[in-house]
Amino acid sequence: MTIAPIKTPIVYPEPDGEPMAESDAARDYLVYGVEALKLYFQDRQDVYVSGNLWLCYKQNVPSAAVCPDVFVIFGVENRKRQSYKVWEENGKTPDFVLEVTSKKTHSQDEEEKPDIYAKMGVREYFQYDPTGDYLKPQLKGRRKGRSGYKIIIPHRLGDGTLVLRSVVLGLEMRLLPDGQLRFFDPETGEYLRTHSEEREQADREREQALRERERADREKERADREKERADHEKERADHEKERADREREEALRERERAEREKEEALRERERAEQLAAKLLELGIDPNLLN
Repeated sequence: MTIAPIKTPIVYPEPDGEPMAESDAARDYLVYGVEALKLYFQDRQDVYVSGNLWLCYKQNVPSAAVCPDVFVIFGVENRKRQSYKVWEENGKTPDFVLEVTSKKTHSQDEEEKPDIYAKMGVREYFQYDPTGDYLKPQLKGRRKGRSGYKIIIPHRLGDGTLVLRSVVLGLEMRLLPDGQLRFFDPETGEYLRTHSEEREQADREREQALRERERADREKERADREKERADHEKERADHEKERADREREEALRERERAEREKEEALRERERAEQLAAKLLELGIDPNLLN
């Protein structure tokens, strides 16, 4: 009886529960890169964004695995995975990789991984050094050409911001003057944010809207008071006009009465003069009649 040899199962790397980064800075930018890009591609079901996840690129070779800090793959299902096995994904490898360089990883990121990623077919490979201790400049990029990776030439904005264009993502990677890394969308003119930054932005916008509403309410109250004051002024002016009109009518009546009295007095004088004239014709002195 022949006993078939027992095959040792192939065990590929899986999450081990160890910290995903050796420093706060490395972890923060790993989280930023993954969350910001997931939000950016959230409506694309054929784009997979992940980070700190084992990526196995050769079947039956457990050692053929890397754990990119941030990576993006186009043309695969956007779903959660324990690890990414290239042969189970129709041979699709990352299109974009970002490594957050640290004391422990900078040599491997600079010397070994470019060769691995180039052979794997990664179209763009970026490195970022949060502390500025290991990369000069802190942000570097490579793009795959016919003969391997070519350095992406950056340019600087007026404020000193270093800009590298990611053709794969359709985004800019910007190294701000204070050393922070941010993805920038040239279509919207805005920086990509994480979930918490989105909430903070929403909170700020709500607070701003509340302040604007309160200011508008105060303006309305002031306008209402101004209108009420104007109404009072108009009412007072109307009363003054009515009083002036009455006084003018009264003065007109007084003048008409005075003119009538004056005319009556003239007529009385004329009658008296006529009577005196007739008396004189009769030989009677009117002065003797008084």
